[in-house]
Amino acid sequence: MEKIKELIKKLFSREVILYGIFGILTTIINFVTFFILTHIGLEENLSNILAIITSVLFAYFSNRKLVFNSTAITFKENLKEFYKFMLGRAFTMIFEMVGFYILFNILGVQELISKLVLTVIVIILNFFISKFFAFKKN
Repeated sequence: MEKIKELIKKLFSREVILYGIFGILTTIINFVTFFILTHIGLEENLSNILAIITSVLFAYFSNRKLVFNSTAITFKENLKEFYKFMLGRAFTMIFEMVGFYILFNILGVQELISKLVLTVIVIILNFFISKFFAFKKN
């Protein structure tokens, strides 16, 4: 019973709740950007890439101080965090791009369903990458 309480406490920590809030905002930015770009005539895969880039930049700035309370002060420390964050996001961006291509282009899954499934997986992956790699406390 004590382990369950401990797990619940971790799941509802300030960090996880804020990550969830900013994750939702990041997802909204991703979907809205994708929707706008596809509806003005951009091809779906290009729209997806641009939507990912836009949302990643928002995620970096919101997660850096508001979620993970970065203690980086110097230019070098900030640059290192930015690099690690972007490296992690590049990994999940490639994962999302390949996943979208497979789901949408090969398997014929509807575009928004493909985006939704991949977005949930990417949000979870990004939390762990940010917490344990990009914004890791020294």
